[in-house]
Amino acid sequence: MERVAIIGIGQTKYERSKRGETFADLVFEVVTKALEDAGIGIEDIDNVVTVSNDFWDGRTISSMAVTDACGAYGKNVSTVEGDGTFGAFYGLMRILSGSFRSTLVVAHCKGSEGSNHLITNAMFNPIYERIIGLDSISSSALQARRYMEKYGVTEEQCALVSVKNHRNALKNPFAQIAMDITVQDVMRSTMLSDPIKLLDASPISDGACAIILAKEEMAKKVATKPVWVKGIGHSADAYNLGDRDLAEPEALIRAAKKAYQMAGIQEPFREIDVAEIYDAFSYQELLWSEGLGFCERGEAGGLIESGATDMGGDLPINPSGGVISAHPVLVAGLARIAEITIQLRGDGNGRQVDGAKVGLAHGINGPCGQAHCVWILEK
Repeated sequence: MERVAIIGIGQTKYERSKRGETFADLVFEVVTKALEDAGIGIEDIDNVVTVSNDFWDGRTISSMAVTDACGAYGKNVSTVEGDGTFGAFYGLMRILSGSFRSTLVVAHCKGSEGSNHLITNAMFNPIYERIIGLDSISSSALQARRYMEKYGVTEEQCALVSVKNHRNALKNPFAQIAMDITVQDVMRSTMLSDPIKLLDASPISDGACAIILAKEEMAKKVATKPVWVKGIGHSADAYNLGDRDLAEPEALIRAAKKAYQMAGIQEPFREIDVAEIYDAFSYQELLWSEGLGFCERGEAGGLIESGATDMGGDLPINPSGGVISAHPVLVAGLARIAEITIQLRGDGNGRQVDGAKVGLAHGINGPCGQAHCVWILEK
C-alpha cells in the first residue's frame, strides 16, 4: 500500500450540551484546528469527506449543510453515514485511488438535540424488533448478558472498565465525564437495562472531530510529526440480532485480521503499544479486546483485573477515557484515531503512554457492533 499519513487533527471539548453552537460552528472549529495543526491552508485540501446522520441532525442530506463550514466549497465532497473510522477509511481510499493528495475528514454530532431511544430504536427491523422497544441500551444489555453467561465474565469485571476509563479521562482536556470512582460506585448506580447500569454506559454528548490524511510526498513536505497508516480492516456481520451469536464478535475478528496482516502484526498484545477501543458500554471494552486478539475468548475480565490495560500496563487501553467518557455518535471513532495520533506524536501530556510507537484505533457501526473498522497507526 502506498504510504499515507495523518498530518493534522482537531477536536472540540465534548460536552452534554453545546446549546450555543450550531453544527457548522463545531465543524468550523475542528477543521480550523486540523489545518493549523498540519500547517497548511484549506487550498491544500483536495477533497472532503463529511460524516453525519440525518436522524441525529434532524434534517435531510445533513452532510451538505456543513460544506461551507468545512471549506468544501468548490471541492470534491462526499459523505459517510456511519462511524468516523469508516469515514476516514473512505478518505484513505480516495487518496490511494491516485486522484487526490490529501483528504479532510470531519464528523459532527449533537446528541443533546435528539432522542437516543427514538433514533436507535429506528435502526431495528420495523416489523419484528422495533415494536418491542429495542434501542441501543436494551440491545446492548442483551449482548452483555449473553457474553457474561457464555464466558463467565462478571459485572464487577465490567465495572473495572468504567473505573479505569473515567479515571484516565481526568487527564484528557477533551473528555466530558472524568471522575475517580470505585467498582462499588458502578455497581450501585441506577440500573438502565440489566446488567447495564448508569456508570457502565456512555453519556449523551455533543462535539466534532477532524483529521487530515495526506500521501507520503505531501506528508513529508509539510508535517513535522506524521503518523503513518500501517494497516486497516473492516467487516460487517448480520443485521438481525437473532442471526448472530452476540458473544462472538466475528466481524471484529475479521477486520482485525485484515488490519494485522496489512501491518505485519502477528502478536497484537505484544506488538501494539496503545489502543483506543469503542467502549460505548463497559462490557464492550472486554468483548472487543478479545475480538482484537489481545487475549483468548473469555479472558478479558482477567486481563483488566491484572492491570495490563491500565496506564503503565503492558497494553494501555483507552488512555483518553474512551467513549464511555464522551460519546458524540459518529464522531467517537474518528476521535479514537485522533487520540492515537496524539499518543504516537508524544503529545498526550498527562495521558501519554511512554514510548508509544504503534497504536490501534477502533470504531463500530450498527447495533451491538454489527460492523467494525480497525486502524493500525505508527509513528
